[in-house]
Amino acid sequence: MKHTVSSLFEALWQDYLQQCPSAAKVHRLLGGGEALLNDHVAFRTFALPGIGLDALAAHFLALGYEAKGEYEFKQKKLFARHFEHPDPRAPKVFISELLLGQCSEALQRTVKSLVAQLPAEAAKADDFLYSGAVWRVSQAEYQALLAESEYAAWLAAFGYRANHFTVNVNALSRFETLESVNAALKAAGFALNASGGEIKGSPQVLLEQSSTLADKVDVAFSDASLYIPACFYEFARRYPQADGELYSGFVAASADKIFESTDAR
Repeated sequence: MKHTVSSLFEALWQDYLQQCPSAAKVHRLLGGGEALLNDHVAFRTFALPGIGLDALAAHFLALGYEAKGEYEFKQKKLFARHFEHPDPRAPKVFISELLLGQCSEALQRTVKSLVAQLPAEAAKADDFLYSGAVWRVSQAEYQALLAESEYAAWLAAFGYRANHFTVNVNALSRFETLESVNAALKAAGFALNASGGEIKGSPQVLLEQSSTLADKVDVAFSDASLYIPACFYEFARRYPQADGELYSGFVAASADKIFESTDAR
């Protein structure tokens, strides 16, 4: 089926709930029965023809989204871009890709062997963005990827789906600050990503972000099952720019730490 903005995000959300079951509890905790506004959704991919950042972005561009900021993560060997819809209530989209040319030949071989298992023009399918890992990968291949790149290992295990959804803290009626959101989450037993501090960013850079540590789920590899971190929930509070409009971009130094919410632990 051809998606609308709302039907695509609903499909992404239903898939995400399978990988981050605690998200429903977060909704009840922060929303108190009210709907939560989604700030942005993030995706990961490999920088290869046909499945790179541009291939994923095409689904959103077709729905009226426009390319905005670009971001580099040199240590993690990633490039990212974010997209916005003319409707300000539509979630922003953050898509990153692993720059394989900067990775070891062994990692490149493994990734290319996974991608070779995809059907021709797989990324053009209407359900591609929530199709998951449609390849077979062994536990040993996963562990080898993990030793070099947490990002590559996560993508090998979970494939194409929303890596995280994000609560728009500005739109919450029961919480005014990210500190109060974090305090409620911790009181309810959630573990937060403390890399770079529980709150990444500041009012000075116009964006504050925090996140839970990814829920762990069982993943069936080709030869064994492993209980590993899957998807997580993020929380973002935005501050007004000089023109009074809320900042709509991202802060690379903060996003760099948010990526670590899915790190093996």
